[in-house]
Amino acid sequence: MSESGANPLTAGKITGPYGVKGWVKVHSFTDPEENLFRFGAWQLQRRGSLETVEFDEWKRHGKGMIAHIAGVDDRTLAESFKGLSIVVEANSLPSLEEGDYYWHQLQGLQAWGREPESEGDRVLLGTVDYMIETGANDVLVIKASDGSIDDRERLVPYLPGDVVTRVSLEEGVIEVDWYLEE
Repeated sequence: MSESGANPLTAGKITGPYGVKGWVKVHSFTDPEENLFRFGAWQLQRRGSLETVEFDEWKRHGKGMIAHIAGVDDRTLAESFKGLSIVVEANSLPSLEEGDYYWHQLQGLQAWGREPESEGDRVLLGTVDYMIETGANDVLVIKASDGSIDDRERLVPYLPGDVVTRVSLEEGVIEVDWYLEE
């Protein structure tokens, strides 16, 4: 991972209270979902500011997860956390193998594709805005940017070695084998 500094990342969300003893339902954006509870130093984003919290217990419940926030021992107080984003620092994420990237590292990269009639001529498709998890594979959502070939938004499968031919975080570039008509 090529992170420098401590950048806050949204790693999950509290979706509502659970029971009467201060537990909350949690939707984790990590894979696997349990990784959310391995980071530590959790913060909740409330009205533009961050407040530090501690999850002192957590467990799987049905298809989701529930957690207890230290010091929150009743449903009414737990309800006040509904809808808050769970934030962690980027530098608390584990390092990845060479060639693997966190989604947040790909966001903002310039996406370059190919002209169908030419051999190797690259064109700027736009900038990676965000990614979508589809089940089969992740998808890059590329939005038009200054200098891009047109004003279209493109959905490009994130398939390293097949569709994604090169990623350079240092250059701020992702190259895709994706023709303009696709």
